[in-house]
Amino acid sequence: MIVSMIVAAAENNVIGRDNRMIWHLSGDMKHFKTLTTGHAVIMGRKTYESLGKPLPERKNIVLTKNPDFTAKGCTCVHTLEEALKTANKDNEVFIIGGSTLYKEFWNKADKLYLTRIHANVEGDVFLPPVSAEDWKEEERIFHPSDDKNEYGYSFITYIRNKSLIIPSETKIPSCVKLK
Repeated sequence: MIVSMIVAAAENNVIGRDNRMIWHLSGDMKHFKTLTTGHAVIMGRKTYESLGKPLPERKNIVLTKNPDFTAKGCTCVHTLEEALKTANKDNEVFIIGGSTLYKEFWNKADKLYLTRIHANVEGDVFLPPVSAEDWKEEERIFHPSDDKNEYGYSFITYIRNKSLIIPSETKIPSCVKLK
C-alpha cells in the first residue's frame, strides 16, 4: 500500500487559518477529487468537522483521540496503525489533513501531492518544509490564476527519497564508484 499525503500550501508553507482553508481554487479541488476518489482517505477530527460530512466515493477514516467521537459514514479510529489497517485493502491511501496528521506521517509517507499556491498568506497552520534530502520531485504542472482560481498554483508530485544501503558484506564490482 502506498501512503500519500495530499495538501495545498502557500509559498510560506501556510495550509490554513482558524481551522479553514484560506483559498478556494477550483482547479485544486478538481485535482483533489480526481486523485482521491475511489481510495481511502485518512483525516483528523478537526478536518472532518471542517468538511462537515464524509467525502463521497471514498472510504472516510477519521483519526481521533476521543473514544466517544462518531461520524456518520466514516470509520473512526484512534491510532495511526488502526487507520492504516482499516485502509489496507486500498492500493493507495491519502492523508488529507490536518496539520497533526501531516506531521505524524511526514517521515512515513511514500508520496506527497502538493499544490503550491503562488502567494504568501497569513495563517496559523503550517506544513513542514519540503526537503530535497527527503523528497524527490517527480512532476510539476503550473496553472496561472484565472476567474476561477484567485492565485496561480503548481501541482507538484514528490516521492520519498529511499537511501541506498549496501550491506558491508556485499561485493561491489570495480566498475562502480562510490562517493
